Amino acid sequence: MPGLKITLLQQPLVWMDGPANLRHFGRLMEEIVGRDVIVLPEMFTTGFAMEAAKQSMVETDVIAWMRQQAQRTNALIAGSAALQTSRGAVNRFLLVEPEGRVHAYDKRHLFRMAEEHHHYLAGDQRIVLTWRGWRILPLVCYDLRFPVWSRNRNDYDLALYVANWPAPRSHHWQSLLMARAIENQAYVAGCNRVGTDGNSHHYRGDSRIITPQGEILAAAEAHQATRIDGELSMTLLQEYREKFPAWQDADPFALG
Repeated sequence: MPGLKITLLQQPLVWMDGPANLRHFGRLMEEIVGRDVIVLPEMFTTGFAMEAAKQSMVETDVIAWMRQQAQRTNALIAGSAALQTSRGAVNRFLLVEPEGRVHAYDKRHLFRMAEEHHHYLAGDQRIVLTWRGWRILPLVCYDLRFPVWSRNRNDYDLALYVANWPAPRSHHWQSLLMARAIENQAYVAGCNRVGTDGNSHHYRGDSRIITPQGEILAAAEAHQATRIDGELSMTLLQEYREKFPAWQDADPFALG
């Protein structure tokens, strides 16, 4: 089975300026060819701004841009944006295929320390999409701290996290990404931003791709605007799960 070629774009974000961010990422993607998945950070159109709940770009415009990039690169384009919907403002992780199909996951765990829960509505649906033979679980930033929500129910091969994870807690980010990979016997990719936002919070990035055994397949240099590439192996994943089937002894559970 072919591998999955994934690219993470660790970049700064222009505060509350959707068109500027789209232009920036568009220029970067002009140089990307031959990839299966291209990942942008959380709230890639605005930065982690609570005011974006009322002043963000229109969802159809963001999706139209992502469709254009997906078609041009022949890759799945993934990233979250602050969007207004018929039910209210959400931090929505969009994953758009070259043929135009859109997958959407609304961030479940809202970061109360920034009062995100007072500005956005929490999602209640966990989704898994299949792309080029790989089952992908999309999650957003603070979701990483909650292992039950990330739990592999034998239904995904890659957990994909996008984030605006601040520098003071970078050790948590790196450690939890590794833990999620090991405990779920799945690949994990985490795409974080760099730079300083409109609230003077600084971000190191530390984006990385991790194997099911917790080994770092690719890692971005801290504080640098960069991209990292990795190729995931379904053969190695299946062989490891068969050789070390810890998943068979997982405790049954149900989410309320």
